[in-house]
Amino acid sequence: MADRETRPTTVWSRPERGARGPAPERSRCEITAAALALADAEGLAAVSMRALAQRLGTGPASLYRYVGSRDELLDLMADAVAGELDLSAAPSGDWLGDLVGLALQSKAAHARHPWLAELNDRRGEVLGPHAIDYLDHALAVLAPAPGTSRQKLEAIGLLGGLATLFARREAPATAPGAPAPSDPPAQAAHLAAVAAEGRHPHLLAALTTADPPPPAGPEERDAMFERLLRRLLPAMLG
Repeated sequence: MADRETRPTTVWSRPERGARGPAPERSRCEITAAALALADAEGLAAVSMRALAQRLGTGPASLYRYVGSRDELLDLMADAVAGELDLSAAPSGDWLGDLVGLALQSKAAHARHPWLAELNDRRGEVLGPHAIDYLDHALAVLAPAPGTSRQKLEAIGLLGGLATLFARREAPATAPGAPAPSDPPAQAAHLAAVAAEGRHPHLLAALTTADPPPPAGPEERDAMFERLLRRLLPAMLG
């Protein structure tokens, strides 16, 4: 029982490498960076200990001196992406503006690494040091905001979920495993034709009175993302 209670539960719970044996040839940081490059180039499914060892010019067995399993490697990868976010600015006092800025950074990170959403879906809640830094920073931003601690944690969770959702919509068609790009004009024409049949009066009324959609460029998508957050977050914390 004592051994089970003291056994490390994450890759960060133990030293990067044991004290015995020859001098380390690599570091977890180097291995993680290579895994990120592999996932960016070929998708998450391509990331295996064997493929990573080949990329690094070594044998798979040598990697297990630094990373205990592929799952641990995936945890390191996710936390490395969290480390790409800039948390250096002190909270300005405008909690909503600061939080929206964090969310835009998170969305951009997911867009740079399209495999990250799939990884987060599979790995559950495993928070590494960079992710914990992000969580603490976001709570500092929310210090002057109304709402309970639980509501603030839920709001931070919503930011992550929406960032993932929007980034998935923006993932380039050339990304590994990405679906074929949709045709928005064709989709809009199909929806209008269905509504015009008369069997969906509420949809027809909404399409008739709605403003024309704005261009779907990166700036417009960021603006839509920000508008949505500025509406939702005060309602969650009010």
